Amino acid sequence: MDALSPEKIRAILEAALQAADEPLTIDRLYKLFEPGELPDEGAKAMLREVLKEFGEQCADRGIELSKVASGYRLQVRQDYSKWVSRLWEEKPPRYTRALLETLSLIAYKQPVTRGDIEEVRGVTVSTNIMRTLVERGWIREVGQREVPGRPSMYGTTKEFLDYFNLSSLDQLPTLAEVRALVEPVVVEETPTTGSEDSDNEASASSQTQQILDDYDADSDDADSVIDSGDASEHSANENAGAPEQVAAGREDALGAPEITITEPQVLEPQEAGAQVVSLPGVVRE
Repeated sequence: MDALSPEKIRAILEAALQAADEPLTIDRLYKLFEPGELPDEGAKAMLREVLKEFGEQCADRGIELSKVASGYRLQVRQDYSKWVSRLWEEKPPRYTRALLETLSLIAYKQPVTRGDIEEVRGVTVSTNIMRTLVERGWIREVGQREVPGRPSMYGTTKEFLDYFNLSSLDQLPTLAEVRALVEPVVVEETPTTGSEDSDNEASASSQTQQILDDYDADSDDADSVIDSGDASEHSANENAGAPEQVAAGREDALGAPEITITEPQVLEPQEAGAQVVSLPGVVRE
């Protein structure tokens, strides 16, 4: 069987990569061809060279050939993800800051235990976070540390590298590179954020001042009531020391009270066995 031309081999590789739902290694691509279709010597090296040329040809296209930890794959360029993502109604998953910090510590310091992560972050690592990372296939248990309790140690997986478009951990950005990427964004967003915060603070201050004014007004009313009560109490205390004056005042206002003296009355029980109740001014015989 005659060997296939490089153009034919490139077309076969492109079709295979388009049809595959996962990255393909050189070994899997090599198995697509029957004996004789590839050169007898250096067949895999030839496949790598063809893939390199194909990747260069994709430079002006909406897709690109990417080499990740699990092999080669065709993917949409990041520049066009804004439009392509509209094909799907569901929104991409959002991960919490705690989850991303935990994943970063595992990626940069692996293998690590949960205790190592908690020591750096200063808080307890949630079991849900670890479960989510394991279910996503981004981390796995790689062993146990030989210390009391033998805690599990965790490391990243090939799926983690594939998801973040990396072929190895060496491609992770250094902390200096991360700082260089983050600081300009922070500086650029600072004025806008400060203006918004100032407006929010001004609005909050206005509302707070209004509440305080209303509170002061209510307090003044309450104080006046308290002062009135204190004055009444003070007046009552002064009058309590002079009962004759109080009595005289009452007599002037109501007139002298009439006192009627009646003779004691005797009530006979109406029925036998009836109880006789003594009342003021009543005499039992």
